[in-house]
Amino acid sequence: MASAAVPASLGRELSDPPSDGISNLRFSNHSDLLLVSSWDKSVRLYDASANVLRAEFMHGGPVLDCCFHDDSSGFSAAADNTVRRLLFASNKDDILGKHDAPVRCVEYSYAAGQLITGSWDKTLKCWDPRGASGQERTLVGTYPQPERVYSLSLVGHRLVVATAGRHVNIYDLRNMSQPEQRRESSLKYQTRCVRCYPNGTGYALSSVEGRVAMEFFDLSEASQAKKYAFKCHRKSEAGRDIVYPVNAIAFHPVYGTFATGGCDGYVNVWDGNNKKRLYQYSKYPTSIAALSFSRDGRLLAVASSYTFEEGLKPHEKDAIYIRGVNEIEVKPKPKVLPPA
Repeated sequence: MASAAVPASLGRELSDPPSDGISNLRFSNHSDLLLVSSWDKSVRLYDASANVLRAEFMHGGPVLDCCFHDDSSGFSAAADNTVRRLLFASNKDDILGKHDAPVRCVEYSYAAGQLITGSWDKTLKCWDPRGASGQERTLVGTYPQPERVYSLSLVGHRLVVATAGRHVNIYDLRNMSQPEQRRESSLKYQTRCVRCYPNGTGYALSSVEGRVAMEFFDLSEASQAKKYAFKCHRKSEAGRDIVYPVNAIAFHPVYGTFATGGCDGYVNVWDGNNKKRLYQYSKYPTSIAALSFSRDGRLLAVASSYTFEEGLKPHEKDAIYIRGVNEIEVKPKPKVLPPA
């Protein structure tokens, strides 16, 4: 059996993985259900604890993102320009609406009761999934963006939108007429991922050039003085730096520390407040495409899936690992004060 060769330290490999690149995976907020989107045109629902594939939804093109509504339904964003609602019990789906180009990101806001999608058509759309089926009745608004949308993140009523061209727009979902703030990424290279801090004070943003920026919403001088960026997912070989894209950021729901995943196949855990790396997991077979902590922070789902950063080449098969998380890996270490 192939899985027998997997080092136990990587976690347990889920059976029935997607047959092509994994675009995202997410744990439910209510259970250990895991939703996975893939370039093989599928969204799969797993029970991660039991290692069982519960449902599978086929789409008209590669699926670029997915998220939960609750444990009975979810949403997907696909390259066939559609936004779909997925009903788990009946294995049925319906089209909530469409963009004019592939839909890259999808997020459900519990605070607003709305679905937010971001597309390569350079727009953001908000949908009310409670509306009857049919685009006119479910579409709440369309909001032009400066460039193609690459990543979205929500915390409370705040929405952070990262686009091509290193733009970052920050919205209040209660007033979408214009962004609260328009920013430029403090990193010099293309944005890969943006994720809000669980405490709502800011966001982490990663780039293709082995860096993560830690940013704050509050524009006061004191808050802005706290922002910083750090290098990660890089190595020195024969005197030169090899730098890898940072594809994924996931915050621990209990401790507020966070994991990053890169094209180097490594997952690192960081304490952002104390600017320290807490842990590095054993190397995975290929690029880390996505990461998600379970609702209680006891499990970490890792998508080991080549992201074609080096073009077409032979690569390891796409796999999802579920690893148990030890407190020592994610809990901030208390600062030791020098003796008085």
